[in-house]
Parts: sequence; structure tokens; C-alpha cells
Amino acid sequence: MSSDEQPRQAIETVFRMESPRVIAGVARIVRDVGIAEELAQDALVAALEQWPEQGVPDNPGAWLMTAAKHRAIDLVRRRERYARKLAEVGRDLESAPPHTDEPADPDDIDDDLLRLVFTACHPVLSAEARVALTLRLLGGLTTAEIARAMLAPEPTVAQRIVRAKRTLATKGVAFEVPYGPDREDRLGSVLEVIYLIFNEGYAATAGDDWLRPALCEDALRLARVLAGLMPKESEVHGLAALLELQASRSAARTGPAGEPVLLADQSRGRWNRMLIRRGYAALAQAQAAAAGAGALGPYALQAAIAACHAHAHTYEETDWQQIAALYGLLAARTPSPVVELNRAVAVSRAEGPEAGLALVDALGAEPALEGYHLLPSVRGDLLARLGRSAEARAEFERAASLARNAREREMLLARAADC
Repeated sequence: MSSDEQPRQAIETVFRMESPRVIAGVARIVRDVGIAEELAQDALVAALEQWPEQGVPDNPGAWLMTAAKHRAIDLVRRRERYARKLAEVGRDLESAPPHTDEPADPDDIDDDLLRLVFTACHPVLSAEARVALTLRLLGGLTTAEIARAMLAPEPTVAQRIVRAKRTLATKGVAFEVPYGPDREDRLGSVLEVIYLIFNEGYAATAGDDWLRPALCEDALRLARVLAGLMPKESEVHGLAALLELQASRSAARTGPAGEPVLLADQSRGRWNRMLIRRGYAALAQAQAAAAGAGALGPYALQAAIAACHAHAHTYEETDWQQIAALYGLLAARTPSPVVELNRAVAVSRAEGPEAGLALVDALGAEPALEGYHLLPSVRGDLLARLGRSAEARAEFERAASLARNAREREMLLARAADC
């Protein structure tokens, strides 16, 4: 790395860490996340010009925030269509304390971040647009990085982000945290986006790599930030707990060549104990927050299932009865064919492969699972355990033909060959 590249990379790293807060703070002024992002980028350019000569300020986040807010105020003043906002900002400026390198009230910053999360994940946007915009605004990823993460062409992702910001503006989506009846629905959308990002990193739907650790890290960071912002929401802690516990297994989920390693074959010595402890703590917070509501939500229930796996020292010691019972609660709370398929796996371990196979066969005509490679994969596993090798081989081959991820396809073909 050249001497010129080192400060540039350092500045970009700082910007990636601080940009969500800067965008959120500026968005509160201009009420437009697209413009806020542009102003934050302008502040980055200023940092690239000034910091190499003047040195990195003691509080680079406050420096970027101040630079971006000054640009926001200049923009508001220049544009006639922001005339009304000019008056508001002008009044704010007159009453604002003199500039200091100390950040603004942390509570204000947290409120701004929370508004940005809910705005980027607004239900008026498609799931793909919400994911792309969240990764851009809150993850600090470039368009090229998001394109690689989503396995989509860069121009497609760029257009997706542009349209998302335009939709938020034309729909008049308020830069605010909803309250009352709207809050649960909007919070559900926020959690879903973070979960989608994590799942794509944890088991990629397509491509040559089964894991994308950077996506998992981004989702985990977002979940932690959200848990800090909303300490009384059980499902927020439930999601954080689920991601901590699942992420703890990441290092053991692939072999030396990047091939998938199934749960039963994983070396539990490679599970990250620090993440497991964090997961336990977050789950306890979810349970405490849910105490008044009387029942755990779907993310907290999934976290409880993940905790059962974490407690077991070996695969054979796993409390499958407890896991099957938790899947039963989850199926009652949020019925879905995928949950039912997972419950079938747990039941097969608790009661035997015949019991699991009966549940899987009942899902055979489920339209939502048509083309879902894990249905024949699970069925193949159960048939293999029953000694029905020819049928198991056919199911593994069918699963491989449906899998879009190259690593997973290779594993399924290998399992077919072993039958």
C-alpha cells in the first residue's frame, strides 16, 4: 500500500463507521435521505482534502457531522424550494450553541439513527430496495459492494437505490419513528430487512461461496445498534440474540475448501464462545422485555432454539424434545411451510425418522415449497436414516438440481453418491 493510500483508507474507514449518524443527523434537517446522503459524501470529500494535511481531528465523527450540517444549511439557503425550511434552520442556527468538536446530545443522535432505520425500511419499498437502501445508508456500503453482496449487476443496484430514494420523496414518507398501531408493522419490516441481510450472508442463495461473512457482520452490527436504540422491544433483542448465536457457528460451517459442514459434523470447539455469551444475554433481555406481553415473539423463539444448540456440548447431547416443542410454539405463532419443515427435522431427531418423514410428506403438495431445494434435501436425509438408499439418492439429486448455490449443490451431489 502506498503512503497516499493509507490515510485515504483510514478516512474511508472512519466514514463508513460514522456515515449512518451523519446521514441521520442531516436528514433531520433536509427531510430527504437522498440529499442527506449526498451531503454526507460532500463531507467525506472535504475530509479527504483536509485531514491528510491538517491531521485527523480528535472527534472525526463530530467533524463530519458539522461539515455535513453546514452544507445542509447552505443548500437550504440556496434553494427556493427549501425556503420554508430555511426559516426553520435559520432559527435553529441562531439558538444553537457555538461549534465544538464534542458531538451533539447522544440521545438526539440516537433518535436520528432510529428515524433513518425506519425510513430506509419503509414498507412502501420492495424488500430488495429496503435491503439495498439499508446497506447503503446504515451499512455504509458502496453500490459496488452492495451489488456483490446481492449478486446483482451494479447498474441494477444503483437504479434500485435511486428509485427507493425517489419513492420515499414522492410518497412523502416522513422522517420519523412511528408510534401507536403503526409501530409494530414498521418494526416488523425493519427486523425482516436485517434478518434477510444476515441470512444471505449465512447461507447464500446463489453464487460460488456458501458464506458471505461481511453481510453477516453488517446485519449483526445493525441488530446491535437497533437493540441499543430500542431497549424495551423484546423482538429487537430476540433478533439480536438469534444473530449472535447463529454467527457464533460461522467458523465451523465451512471446511478448508469452503465446502458446507452440516451441524452434526461441526467442531463445536470452533464455535465462538463470546458471541454465544452475547446471544444468551440478548435472549435474557428479550425474555425480560416480553414478560409483560406474556409470550415470546418469533425471533425470540428462534433465538431460544439456537440457544438449545449452543448449550449442547455435542450434537448427540442436543435437547431435541425442547427444540421440537419450541418449533411447535413458533408454528402456532407464525405458521409457515418452512417452519413446519424445520419442525419435522426436530421431531425426527426427538421421535425418529418415521415421525419426521410423515410431517415432510404432508408438505409435499405445499405450493410455497415448490422448487425449494431443502424439502427434498430433508426428505433425502430422513430416507437415508431409514435405510431407503435408492429413494434417498433420488431426493438428494433432485435437491441438487434445485440448489442455486454451487457449494451446496456439490454437497448434495456428494450425499447422493454416498447413498
